[in-house]
Amino acid sequence: MNPSIASLIARITMAALFLPAGISKIAGYAGTSGYMDSQGVPGILLPLVILVEIGGGLALLAGFQTRLVSWGLAAFTLLAAILFHRNFGDAATGMVNQIMFFKNIAIAGGLVALSALGGGEYSVDGRRG
Repeated sequence: MNPSIASLIARITMAALFLPAGISKIAGYAGTSGYMDSQGVPGILLPLVILVEIGGGLALLAGFQTRLVSWGLAAFTLLAAILFHRNFGDAATGMVNQIMFFKNIAIAGGLVALSALGGGEYSVDGRRG
C-alpha cells in the first residue's frame, strides 16, 4: 500500500476516536468532571483534556505536525490508561477496565507507528514539503 494512503487512513481513523471523545466531554461536562474527580484527577483539568482530544484529533485529520501530535496523543492515551483504567481487581468493573486499559495501549502503539510514517502526501505536512 502507498504510505501516503496508509497515513491518511490512519489519521482519519485515529481522529474518529479523539474528536467524538472531546465533543462528548463538552456535552457531558459536569459528569466527566465529576468522574475525573472521583478518580483522583482534578476536574479543573477537563478543558485541557477537551483541547487535547479535539485539537489533536483535528491536527491528525489535517495531517498537521503529524509526528509531534502522534507522540503527544500517544502519551495522553497512556496516561489515561494509567489514571482511569488501572483497577483490574474491582469485581464490578475489573474486566471492562482491563479491556479499556489494553485498548489504550493498542491506540498508543498505533499512534507511535503513525509518528514513524508521518503525515504523508495527503496532509498539511506533505504540502509544506
